[in-house]
Amino acid sequence: MEQTVEQKLKALYELQTIHTKIDRIRQVRGELPMEVADLEDDVAGLETRIQKIKYELDDVEDEIVTRKNLIKDAQANIKKYETQLNEVKNNREYDAISKEIEIQGLDIQVSEKKIREFGFEISSKTQVYEKALADLEARKSDLDAKKDELGVITAETEKEENDLVAQAEKATPNIEERLLTAYNRLRQNAKNGLAVVTIQRDSCSGCFNQIPPQRQSDIRQRKKIIVCEHCGRILVDEQMALEAENA
Repeated sequence: MEQTVEQKLKALYELQTIHTKIDRIRQVRGELPMEVADLEDDVAGLETRIQKIKYELDDVEDEIVTRKNLIKDAQANIKKYETQLNEVKNNREYDAISKEIEIQGLDIQVSEKKIREFGFEISSKTQVYEKALADLEARKSDLDAKKDELGVITAETEKEENDLVAQAEKATPNIEERLLTAYNRLRQNAKNGLAVVTIQRDSCSGCFNQIPPQRQSDIRQRKKIIVCEHCGRILVDEQMALEAENA
């Protein structure tokens, strides 16, 4: 059976009332779900950073071990060359072996310099590593607190929200597709989620702009769907709101 305009308005207002209750429940949770998600991202990012720094520290430690081994090899070579110096038979051999000893000595100096540089790098990276660990613990603590807070609020409101969502799904088929599309678009564009509003003190309760007396009279007659000239919201009279509350 074709619905009257009044029936269409009542169906729209009923859906709006249900959605407003859902919105209020979600407002109680506020920014908590987003804050939890942000903290989870922070924790994951810090864990990745800490792991990266740890790998870098391990690499530097390996470099130090390599350089120390090079120093040992060079020192062993110097001892070997010094022994050979005692056995040389001419100046040419003496100069060649002396040159090798000098090269090994330079290699030792380079490795010692690198080890000092690596030591400074380890000190710097360790400070960053320890700060990242402290930041991670702080973020984890914040995350646990926010999760607990969200869990309490969710537990208190979950059943009510699920019931309201079911009511909204049940109410939706009672509204023709064209009106439902307009309703959803208005809800999406409105900061407070209100697509259907009442007249209050001769004004639109959505944008608070005044409604001319004749237009108010047309709204109260419920003969056609009328929208606010300023915000585009669907308007219903105060009596319809009272009827919905007492239903």
